[in-house]
This record gives sequence, structure tokens and C-alpha cells, in this order.
Amino acid sequence: MPTFPNSRRQFPAVCALSALIALSASLSAQQPSAPQNAQQKGARGNPKDTEVWEPEPKVVTPGADNAAPPSDAIVLFDGKNLDEWVSNRDKSPARWIVSDGVLTVNKEKGVGNIETKRSFRNYQLHIEWRIPENITGSDQARGNSGVFLASTGPGDDGYELQILDSYNNKTYVNGQAGSIYKQGIPLVNPSRKPGQWQTYDVVWTAPLFNADGSVKTPAYVTVFFNGVLVQNHFELTGQTLFIGKPFYKKYETAPIKLQAHGDSSPPISFRNIWVRELN
Repeated sequence: MPTFPNSRRQFPAVCALSALIALSASLSAQQPSAPQNAQQKGARGNPKDTEVWEPEPKVVTPGADNAAPPSDAIVLFDGKNLDEWVSNRDKSPARWIVSDGVLTVNKEKGVGNIETKRSFRNYQLHIEWRIPENITGSDQARGNSGVFLASTGPGDDGYELQILDSYNNKTYVNGQAGSIYKQGIPLVNPSRKPGQWQTYDVVWTAPLFNADGSVKTPAYVTVFFNGVLVQNHFELTGQTLFIGKPFYKKYETAPIKLQAHGDSSPPISFRNIWVRELN
């Protein structure tokens, strides 16, 4: 038999290589194949475990367009009468002027603001308003009015969304149309010209109070002005005030109030007012 001088040196290397190949094969046998691994990643449980089927949301029929009241709305003014409104001063019948489907502010002395007979907490509000085409005045004395999202007392007590002619009319920015008066500056100014109808669509989240009258959660408001977002879940620091710092006053529910401002410009008008209570 022939002899191989280098065989003794080569044999340990061959044995080591064989052992390495065997170990690699063993490890490969322990690892799952790619399809099996993918299947394991996809096996996360039954998707039905996270499906909610009831209670089903109530069916609401929308209006013919986005301005028309949906089937669950409370119509506050449809152009016919003021049956849903009273004087803010003494709760007597409202004395503003209804003509040709339009509600116009009565600036006669002693008439004042009007408010809804009903009280609300959280709601969605739609209201349309118009500055007279022949408007006069400037700054805050030009078509001034307001929607008080919660009327908490006489006069201008409450939380006001400002109405004003803000088309080419300079004033302080936290007092222009679309502002939460003296608190929330509108994100933009989408005002139309005087004589054209303007629209507010509002989501009002009322403040909540503790038993001692302290604030549990503040008020929030979202406002679309002529379809444009101007207040994005804005947090109020209290009632809106002409002078001084805002403060909260405890209430449970409150009427919605419209302002008869005392400036000397011609009175503004309203139409198509409706509200949806949010539980």
C-alpha cells in the first residue's frame, strides 16, 4: 500500500471540515423555512375579536344639502316665526323682525338680545347671517353682533362667537368675524362681501364643573366659517368679556343667544338656524 507523507497533517483538517458541515446541517434543520416563518407572523389571532357590531349608530337622514337641517335637528328658525325664541331680558316673546323668510335684529331701545326657549349642553349648530349691503361705520361699529354659544345671564353674559363685517374692515384680530370674542383669533378670514349670506357651522363642547364650582373640563369649540375652518377645537379660558380677563361661572345647560349690538350701523339679518344635540 502506498504511503502519503502529508496524510497525518491533512486528516485533522478534513475532520474539522466534516464536523463544521454536520453542525451547519443540524442548525439548518432546526430553522423553519421562509414560508413557515411568514405563516407564523401572519397568525395573530382572529380579526373578529376586534369587530364591534352593536349598538348600531342611529340612522339620520341628511338634508338636501349641507345647509339644510338633518332629520334629528331642532329647527330654531325656518323663516316663519320666532316661536323658539324669547327676550333675553325678561323671557317675554322675542320682538325681532321676521319678513320674507329672514330674521332681522331690532335695534329699537328696550328690545335687546334674544335667546332660545330651550337650553342645551353639547351641540352642533348651523346659522346663516348677512351684513347689509349698505353697511356703514368702521372697526367694531360695522355690522356688529354675535352668537352666544351659551347664554349664562342677562346682556352679554356667556360665550360669544363674534359676528362683524370683516371684509376690508380693520379691527383687533380677536374681535373680528369668526373670533371667540377677545380669546380665539380665527385661523383665517374667509368673510364675504356685505350683502352676501355667510355661514357658521359650530361644534360646541360645554365646560363641566365640580360640585364646588371649579372647572372639571373647559369649554371647546370648533367653527367653520363659510366652509373654512377658523377655530380648531379651541379651548376657552372662560366667558368672553369686553373688559377684563375671562372666568368660568358654573352652569349645567344654557340657551343660545343672538346679540342686538348697540352700534349705529344698520341691523344684520339671520336665516336657517338649526341645532343638533350631542349626547
